[in-house]
Amino acid sequence: MDSGLFTANNIWMMLATALVFFMHTGFAFLEIGLTRQKNTINILFKNVFIITGGLLLYYAFGFNLMYPGFAEGDMGILNFAGFGIDAPEGGMTPAYADGGYTWWTDFLFQGMFAATAATIVSGAVAERIKIGSFMIFTIIYVGLIYPIVGSWKWGGGFLDSWGFYDFAGSTLVHSVGGWAALVAIALLGGRIGKFTKDGKPKAIPGHSIPLATAGVLVLWLGWFGFNGGSVLSADPELTSLVLVTTSLAAAAGGFGAMIFSTLLYKNLDLTMFLNGILGGLVGITAGADLMSPNEAVVIGLIAGLIVVGGIALIDRLKLDDPVGAVTVHLICGIWGTLAVGIFGSLASGEQLLLQLYGVLIIGAFCASTSAIILVIIKSTIGLRVSREEELEGLDIHEHGMDAYSDFQIHES
Repeated sequence: MDSGLFTANNIWMMLATALVFFMHTGFAFLEIGLTRQKNTINILFKNVFIITGGLLLYYAFGFNLMYPGFAEGDMGILNFAGFGIDAPEGGMTPAYADGGYTWWTDFLFQGMFAATAATIVSGAVAERIKIGSFMIFTIIYVGLIYPIVGSWKWGGGFLDSWGFYDFAGSTLVHSVGGWAALVAIALLGGRIGKFTKDGKPKAIPGHSIPLATAGVLVLWLGWFGFNGGSVLSADPELTSLVLVTTSLAAAAGGFGAMIFSTLLYKNLDLTMFLNGILGGLVGITAGADLMSPNEAVVIGLIAGLIVVGGIALIDRLKLDDPVGAVTVHLICGIWGTLAVGIFGSLASGEQLLLQLYGVLIIGAFCASTSAIILVIIKSTIGLRVSREEELEGLDIHEHGMDAYSDFQIHES
């Protein structure tokens, strides 16, 4: 391979890595914007811990658990290539990864993905989980569960050999986080004041919708690296197609959620609009490289409708998800994964069944393991803060500081 092409590929992958890193800013802005001022420091602390801890865990053993090098004839379920990271022979040359990038770039790009699953959980459990309990869960889930699931497809495991397809992680990243979020909010219960005595949900407004809006736009920008980098080279045709399908699905998701929520609730709800955009992005992620622009619009539009219906369903089930994480990442992640068997170049009944098998297997594994981890934490050190801490705010009780020290926002 020409050295100039190899360099161009690697530069694009490093830029994509930076864009995925930038997504953590978007997650932080979205999460603090949709929650109350008194918990801002707590949420920011969790998000910073996730990216720092996640990267260190991925360095220590996560990368080699996710890419263990399954041997021929191996069942492809679990393997481990050892602790730490060390570039293999030829890892800095075009001989590695068909010249798409160097081994070091590979590690860092995948490391940026690893922390995203825990970030999804962070939003769902916001405003009432103990910080220590969340940190313990993050270490186990990001360090062990995420890379094991990732190895089944991206690491050449059994789902890969079956033909299951997930281009950039509708299931392998988003649903992995979404399943854990669902289990966590079921075990935690709703925030004080979220549900009336007869079980009807009440809105708990976030303290900064402008920050939430900025967060979604940052996430959309970062998705160019999330999906575009998953081409694993700077291939002009495929990379540009992926960026187009990604953006069209995001736009259609936002548009679909806006129209549907307006018809249902008779108001132009910005938060539904924003979550619709995210739903479209999650929905296209599994098959962004397989879809035509028309198919991307349809997938995104349906994801936007799912967001509105899913958020209503979560409320009806008396589950409290402050940022809509379960709907956006789990339900839309499942939809996007199944869409690979319905639309695009792989569409067929057989492929749809393979996609469904993958969703069910990963869902069962993630739900059961997250339940085990969280139940153990709950029965030992506890999951939820005290009533007093929740009412007064986690910032003061767990961090001893206020995010907005120069002014106060009065809350009902």
